[in-house]
Amino acid sequence: MKKTDPMMNSSIKIFLVRHASPNWDLKNIPYDIHPGPPLSARGEIEAGQAATFLRAHNVVKLYYSPFERSARTAQIIAAHNQIPAVEEKRLSEWRQADEIGEKVRERMSAVFGEIVKESAGVGPIGLVSHGGPINFLLLALGFDEQRLAEFRKKFDGFNPLPPAGIWAARAEPDANSWALNLVFVPPTDGDIV
Repeated sequence: MKKTDPMMNSSIKIFLVRHASPNWDLKNIPYDIHPGPPLSARGEIEAGQAATFLRAHNVVKLYYSPFERSARTAQIIAAHNQIPAVEEKRLSEWRQADEIGEKVRERMSAVFGEIVKESAGVGPIGLVSHGGPINFLLLALGFDEQRLAEFRKKFDGFNPLPPAGIWAARAEPDANSWALNLVFVPPTDGDIV
């Protein structure tokens, strides 16, 4: 996805947030059908850690998937940082049985394009979604597929970031592209009390 909007400048920054850890023990709740599993106690802590990171980066607004784990992650971040959070269905989990990857890429790219325009006027914005859809968006924004595969080997479920992990997309106007970096990984189990 190339930037073509003349409003685009290097101050545009969008944070791609994966929901915090859900309750993996609830095997009877489908992961990819709304509402999906809720956050675990650990997920609640991770969401608070992500909130602290996003506050330090002056995020002014969130959009989030309607799935329970994403909505709760966004609610914690929004409350912690006293910012608005808006549900956005296009940020939903990828339901592989019903949706081909290209459709996920299209819906994620569409919402990203709209948020970029908004961010140009208000400042950094966060999108709380899921690993699969974030993966498709990173590819649409030009991230190298082989490099992304290396990230996917590191995290659960072959996702490009851990629960409550955050990628930053910063506009690079001279190159007409995006600087994409994994900027936040919550502490490991031993670090959470």
